[in-house]
Amino acid sequence: MRDGPSIIGRARRLRREMTEAERMLWAELRHDQLGWRFRRQHAIPPYIVDFACVEARLVIEADGGQHGPAGDQIRDQVLHLNGWRVLRFWNNDIIENRAGVLQSIAATFGPYSESSPHPDPPPRAGEGNGPRA
Repeated sequence: MRDGPSIIGRARRLRREMTEAERMLWAELRHDQLGWRFRRQHAIPPYIVDFACVEARLVIEADGGQHGPAGDQIRDQVLHLNGWRVLRFWNNDIIENRAGVLQSIAATFGPYSESSPHPDPPPRAGEGNGPRA
C-alpha cells in the first residue's frame, strides 16, 4: 500500500496550494451551496481531481495554461470509464464569469429527481416561519 500515503499527501499539498481560480470556485461549491456536497483535491486513483461530487459522480476541473488537451483527454477517458462525468473550465472563465460557470455546473445536475438531495433545503438558522406545510 505504498501509493496510498503519497496520493493523500499530494492531495493535502494541493489543498494548501490552490490556484486563485480554484479558491474562488471552492468558495462557491463548499457548504453544499449548490445543494450537493463537493470535495476539493479529491483522490480518484491514480488521479487527484480539483473538485468532486462523489454522490453525483461529477468531477470539476479548473484548467490553467499548464493543461494539455492530450493528457486531459486520456485522464477524462479513464474517469469516464470509471463512471465519472467531467466538467472543465478555464481559470480565466472561473475568475471572469463565475456566475456562468456555476450555472453550467448546476445545469449538469438537471431537474430535481428522487435521487437529488435537498429538493427544498431548510432555512438557515434564524430564518423561516417554522415548519413547512
